[in-house]
Amino acid sequence: MPSEIVELRGHIIDSQILPKVLDQIMVFGADYAIESIQIGHSQRDASHARVRIDAPDEATLQSVLEHVTRSGATLIRSVDAVLKAAPCDGVLPDDFYASTNLPTEIQLNGRWIGVSNAEMDCGIVVNYSATKGKSVKKGNAAEKDKAKKTARAPHARCLRMHRVMRGDLVVTGHEGIRVAPLRRPPEQRAFEFMGSAVSSEKPKLLLIREIARLMRAAHASGKKIVFVGGPAIIHTGAGSYLESLIRAGHIDVLFAGNALAAHDIESTMFGTSLGVSLKSGTPVEHGHEHHLRAINSIRAAGSIAAAVKKRILKSGVMYTCVRARVPYVLSGSIRDDGPLPDVIVDMPAAQDAMREHLPGVGLVLMVGTTLLSIATGNMLPAAVKTICVDINPAVVTKLADRGTSQAIGLVTDAELFLRLLTRELGRR
Repeated sequence: MPSEIVELRGHIIDSQILPKVLDQIMVFGADYAIESIQIGHSQRDASHARVRIDAPDEATLQSVLEHVTRSGATLIRSVDAVLKAAPCDGVLPDDFYASTNLPTEIQLNGRWIGVSNAEMDCGIVVNYSATKGKSVKKGNAAEKDKAKKTARAPHARCLRMHRVMRGDLVVTGHEGIRVAPLRRPPEQRAFEFMGSAVSSEKPKLLLIREIARLMRAAHASGKKIVFVGGPAIIHTGAGSYLESLIRAGHIDVLFAGNALAAHDIESTMFGTSLGVSLKSGTPVEHGHEHHLRAINSIRAAGSIAAAVKKRILKSGVMYTCVRARVPYVLSGSIRDDGPLPDVIVDMPAAQDAMREHLPGVGLVLMVGTTLLSIATGNMLPAAVKTICVDINPAVVTKLADRGTSQAIGLVTDAELFLRLLTRELGRR
């Protein structure tokens, strides 16, 4: 029977990596034997396990290895990662390695190097840059070629498919790749309780206080906070609380769609959201036209910032972002009306615009939006604390199912959450 030995290192017990790998082996019809295991005595101690995988055939073994290496297992035999050239722009080699959002290393020339820009569902591209060293002017062709290779240092990074260029060297297969499971924080706080099963029956005030603490801690450590918002924030009358958070400097970047911005502007111009009065909660006459008229006014001004400068837009979330100089990315959708001139309708361009703001992010708040939450989660390294707030428990579940395993869910109304969070952050 074909077999292979893999090892797992780090916090493989409390992160559930070891049982996950063993389950994957069995699911694919293979068997395993734990040859050795050493478990750390405390949360600070790392663990180590060596597992032999026995498969009925070579194809099954390769399928098992593909999945367990993505989960954190590493082949015991020392082999370099296999690199193949991209056949054309925007196309990866057929057997490319699909990256995870966990810290990743690849082996090249017998040495492990880190992969930068950790992001799931990307290719890993390797390039070489010149390093300082003595050039060889004399000698035969083989000596010159050897000196040329040693003078170039390899760099690896995750790159989205549409950014790959023809000839780029891409990691393929599963050999020479090492994925590190995340360490669980040693402190036991309310944030840990949030990681349990998704439910509305949780002490919301306690959890919101912990979120406020995490936000203060992120800024204290020099990290940015990204807010991902949906139109429910405006529909529920919570826009004023988001404005307060932006004015107070608690939010560094806003990700949203055409809907949040359009209904925010509608609410400031007409006092409605989707034609419903935010004061009385009742539909107003011709209210269904309000968001269209709001979008039209901004299109006539040229942009949201231009509308603020011309005093067409005098309040609201988008007005506050402009005045507070908080950058925002508005992503388009097939169902958008208008859209607003600031909305990026080219999806790869919208993704790239969002990625430009992610370096240095320590915490992401997602409130009232399914698609944008999943899209943002796909771009985040696993180490970034991610909090998803929605009235629908399925949103939190979908986010985790699509790979954002670090996402913590809070099932509640957007208005209640933002009102209590604003109050908590206002306390000393």
